[in-house]
Amino acid sequence: MTTPLINGLHHVTAIAGSVKKNVRFYTEVLGLRMVKQTINYDSPDTWHLYYGDARGNPGTAITFFPFSGIARGRSGNNSMDATLFSIGENSIEFWKNRLKTYQVDFRGPFKRFDEEYLSFEDFDGLPLELVANAQDERVGWSTPGISEEHAIKGFHSAVLGYSSYESTFDFLLRLMNHKLLDKAGDRVRLYSGEKKPGNFVDLVAHPSLPGQVPGTGTVHHLAFQTKDEESQEKIRADLLAEGMHPSPVMDRQYFRSVYFREPGGVLFEVATAGPGFLVDESLEELGSSLKLPHWLEDQRAQIEANLPPL
Repeated sequence: MTTPLINGLHHVTAIAGSVKKNVRFYTEVLGLRMVKQTINYDSPDTWHLYYGDARGNPGTAITFFPFSGIARGRSGNNSMDATLFSIGENSIEFWKNRLKTYQVDFRGPFKRFDEEYLSFEDFDGLPLELVANAQDERVGWSTPGISEEHAIKGFHSAVLGYSSYESTFDFLLRLMNHKLLDKAGDRVRLYSGEKKPGNFVDLVAHPSLPGQVPGTGTVHHLAFQTKDEESQEKIRADLLAEGMHPSPVMDRQYFRSVYFREPGGVLFEVATAGPGFLVDESLEELGSSLKLPHWLEDQRAQIEANLPPL
């Protein structure tokens, strides 16, 4: 059987405000592991922080560009509505209690596609959900206070909002190897690769909602996973043949990336599964110090001086 070119989600990159609040929320409240401290290669005075499972495996890593002092944004049409994380089927009560302990307001539990979920925001207003299910066999990063049973396993799905999602729906089916899984009201669920959490994309129609206002608490781009550079080049060629304008392949040290706007206007990335975050740190030291690409290493002193402390 031929492996599809797209194999689920790779990572989500969002905009944060205070770097210290961002670190506290994702490592302390949600219990994710900081798997990489690096910088925005296009803006070296800005952190790029990655949080995920023990290795930061594709499909688990949420990443942030923290920009202190910029205005809060607002989710809206032609953007990513929410980032959904996967938890164990019996973990809803645990997370209700944990969010209460950290004074994080939440809504729910509700039910969607026969799965229970909680809805809340991080300290910058980024919409998040925790979805309980029995299908996810991945093992999350356990920390003091969060056992393996209740740890976040990785992404469940990404939710994209549009006034009308037909063009994106068609694009994902034709060029991004997605298949229709389910439909309920104004929402459709698609999947790529295997039919499991971490591979889902929901498209939601909001006919009267205004567009996204960029700023803190909004998603910058959504990345999909592909096996290797050969698969990535094939996807890029397909996009060019479709009359789209993908970027050149970019070296992000831990994966290779191609960026483009899908027909609905959301910034997509196709990222390779490897080489991964262990190329410059051991598993034990992962995420413990600032890592720079080789072409910026000679500027380390200046970069470190300009970065706000974690």
